[in-house]
Amino acid sequence: MNDQAKADTQAFDYSKTLNLPRTDFPMRAGLPKKEPELVERWQEMNLYRKLREDAAGRDKFVLHDGPPYANGNIHIGHALNKILKDVITRSFQMRGRDSNYVPGWDCHGLPIEWKIEEQYRAKGLDKDNVPVNEFRQECRDFAAHWIAVQTEEFQRLGIEGDFDRPYTTMNFHAEARIAGELMKIAKSGQLYRGSKPIMWSVVERTALAEAEVEYQDYESDTVWVKFPITAAGAPARAGVDVGADGRLKGPSDGEVFERTSESSDLLGAHIVIWTTTPWTIPGNRAISYSPRIAYGLYEVAAAENDFGPQAGEKVVFADALAEDSADKAKLTLTRLRTVDASELAGTECAHPLSGFGGGYDFVVPLVAGDHVTDDAGTGFVHTAPGHGREDFDAWMDHARELEARGISSKIPFTVDDAGFYTSDAPGLGPDAPEGAARVIDDKGKKGDANKRVIAALIDKDMLFARGRLKHTYPHSWRSKKPVIFRNTPQWFVHMDKAFEDGSTLRTRAVAAIDQTRFVPSAGQNRLRAMIEDRPDWVLSRQRAWGVPIAIFADEHGEILVDEAVNARILEAFEADGADAWFAEGAKERFLGNDHDHARWHQVMDILDVWFDSGSTHTFTLEDRPDLKWPADVYLEGSDQHRGWFHSSLLESCATRGRAPYDAVITHGFTMDEKGEKMSKSKGNTVTPQEVMAQSGADILRLWVMTTDYGEDQRLGKAIIQTNIDSYRKLRNSIRWMLGTLAHDEGEDVALSEMPELERLMLHRLTELDRLVRKGYDDFDFKRVSRALIDFANVELSAFYFDIRKDALYCDAPSSIRRKAALQVIRQIFDCLVTWMAPMLPFTMEEAWLSRDPSRVSVHLEQFPRMAVDWENAVLAEKWRKIRTVRRVVTGALEIERREKRIGSSLEAAPKVYIADESLMNALSGHDFEEICITSGIELLAGEGPKDAFRLDDVQDVAVVPAEAEGRKCARSWRITDDVGSDAEFPEVSARDAAALRELASLGRL
Repeated sequence: MNDQAKADTQAFDYSKTLNLPRTDFPMRAGLPKKEPELVERWQEMNLYRKLREDAAGRDKFVLHDGPPYANGNIHIGHALNKILKDVITRSFQMRGRDSNYVPGWDCHGLPIEWKIEEQYRAKGLDKDNVPVNEFRQECRDFAAHWIAVQTEEFQRLGIEGDFDRPYTTMNFHAEARIAGELMKIAKSGQLYRGSKPIMWSVVERTALAEAEVEYQDYESDTVWVKFPITAAGAPARAGVDVGADGRLKGPSDGEVFERTSESSDLLGAHIVIWTTTPWTIPGNRAISYSPRIAYGLYEVAAAENDFGPQAGEKVVFADALAEDSADKAKLTLTRLRTVDASELAGTECAHPLSGFGGGYDFVVPLVAGDHVTDDAGTGFVHTAPGHGREDFDAWMDHARELEARGISSKIPFTVDDAGFYTSDAPGLGPDAPEGAARVIDDKGKKGDANKRVIAALIDKDMLFARGRLKHTYPHSWRSKKPVIFRNTPQWFVHMDKAFEDGSTLRTRAVAAIDQTRFVPSAGQNRLRAMIEDRPDWVLSRQRAWGVPIAIFADEHGEILVDEAVNARILEAFEADGADAWFAEGAKERFLGNDHDHARWHQVMDILDVWFDSGSTHTFTLEDRPDLKWPADVYLEGSDQHRGWFHSSLLESCATRGRAPYDAVITHGFTMDEKGEKMSKSKGNTVTPQEVMAQSGADILRLWVMTTDYGEDQRLGKAIIQTNIDSYRKLRNSIRWMLGTLAHDEGEDVALSEMPELERLMLHRLTELDRLVRKGYDDFDFKRVSRALIDFANVELSAFYFDIRKDALYCDAPSSIRRKAALQVIRQIFDCLVTWMAPMLPFTMEEAWLSRDPSRVSVHLEQFPRMAVDWENAVLAEKWRKIRTVRRVVTGALEIERREKRIGSSLEAAPKVYIADESLMNALSGHDFEEICITSGIELLAGEGPKDAFRLDDVQDVAVVPAEAEGRKCARSWRITDDVGSDAEFPEVSARDAAALRELASLGRL
């Protein structure tokens, strides 16, 4: 070759002859800018409507949305919840189902009402001076505003659903249906008027919710009170035991056990309680203890005072608190023995005021309570069910057992709305010589109730000790005055009253739980335990904003059941919403002329918002033809075992006899990176808005997909960065495929003509297809995402793509190897992008449109079907062995690169010693240097030198690195001995020269 020819050859740019990746799909995602553009595109093309049209006639899959509350911006818990729901609905839609997602909102209740009242106070207005329906309209407007805000935020997360037609509990039809559900329960005889303690402001004469209460320092009178033991415990015969919950267990339900033991040394002793509310002693009906606490029987050895407990008296205390309590009374105690749970379970006491005012002559039983501790007091809790929530719960939890023992479970009304004792407090109520004692007066000051109760206890010799305590105590945020707990009439649903078919709400609910799938499975036992132990369902609230308990009742609690009256109510609700109940003349309008208006009173209580949300299945699933009842899935946080799962179950079982769902999925809560609860005061919150603005919604979605959502998760800057790094690797794999497929001319190669490596990758797609479909069915998104990310980063980028780059870039257009690789990459791309579309809808949509803009949206696609003949387990096992050997070679070459003895693997030609015959046989017939991406390789049977490179887990393969011999091809960079063999292209290998000649013949050079 003359000098000019050499110069022309050296000046030739061989890179222009390569099929290098070419794509507009950017390496830098720019998600914060790109994602809103895609949201806008989906809205303009009405993607939701296209999804519904494409799915027409398919079997329905319905995930019913648990309604978030419409009172503020979404937080990270909302994001986690909605992303999980979106992935589920999208994955079923892309697997042949009509998976319609209808978002919903809870709109009634105290938080919104409280916000409007705050606005009133800021303006110096009084809620009570405003017509109720004007106030309700302001609540409605407030909720509507936040629904609009949250809708935009959810859509920014990539959530696809019917946001133009969501369900809301304040929709007129919804309010009518909620009221109608209550009427069904009333008609079945399951609704009744009972009582429950609530926080009450004497100053304002109103019930308060927790959100209306603030805690301030307060000095309370404290007393230690003696309760005489009248019946000693211990089950009296075989077959009877005490369970871990402290309840007596026996061979049959409702059996009454003999509890008195005449020889017991507990008889004549006293149980001692401690309380900071002496005024609640007249309401005492039980003493709570804990089976987990160690108790002892003590005797007073010495007393410093000549009043109160004296030497020889016996008392029972928690061991951890006996000494401290004795100090308060200036006593010396001697411990006599242990008192175990079996004795306490059967022990009964007399009331410390027995006989006072001619009353209190009833049994005071001991009951087990989870709220009892030995942190303070005596280890026994004075239980007045009319004056405390835990007291009420403990009393109601044991109500059936107590009734079976002949102990009335009726709760007294000892204090009226003005804070005075009633006749249910003998000797202290209106019949007392000095008149009724008062707990709190109209100015919020202490009344004389504590003083008179303590005097009565001293008179009865039942005061062990007394004192004062400064502590935080609930006050009304309006008046800033202390509140009290008092028993008030409320509306309940029976848990154990039989329906016509003999079942009860409790038995129906437990049966429904057993027929429901739970993910995680532990949720089933958790919900069952709650249902088995829960008291009757309290429905009423004394508020203004919500659906009223739209019934009429007389003074005895009898409910008017009249279909004509109910029809008029529901018709009005459909037309005007629940405001119709509060409109002028409502009572007359609904009762008509068929009933005595003087007898029937219009109930003005509001339904608990959990009844609203528990009824959403009726006006959403049943009333929308695009949905179905029951739902396939309910999904919410684990706290909803007590909330929405619970109320929906009870409402549906009460009215339809079964759960409104077939499966229940729960997720945990999001903590910071240290596992601590997020809070603004700690400054450790992560908001979805911030993550989307800085990194993109798909980063947040990737975090959700790769975490164990069934447990509490962690999130913070470092975790977000980890997901960004993982996302970049995945995006680069997709980008490389898009760039490579730019050269795809759509020519297919028969499976039988494909190289083994391509057939292996098709086999892997069949394996992944099974894993992906099962993972989505099992709601195991972590498994799916992990498998697909590992496939992209490990099997594709670091293995298959790495090996095939040479053929794809350098082979001639006619190369079967190149065509087969393009065909397989095309298939891999379609699979990977559709499989991941539910998880990363923005990125996969962008990739899909980059591949072919004529394909409208990846979200209108179905998961690809795998050809039956792609599966080849024998081939997969063979390549497992090949990859085992390859792993040792790449490990050896990595050291060579690190030590800078070679620049790339193409500069190497290692010797590979293989002692395992099966491994050697697997390599037979393969171009192993191509698989290892080296310019040469020598396979040798045997153990190899001792100093050869080995991996600990592959002892039968040894590698001795060596440099490749020959010349470097100017086009492919492989070092071969045939570079220069072609006179026309002397700087390239024979393979590359042939490819260049073919390109020239096609006019591509």
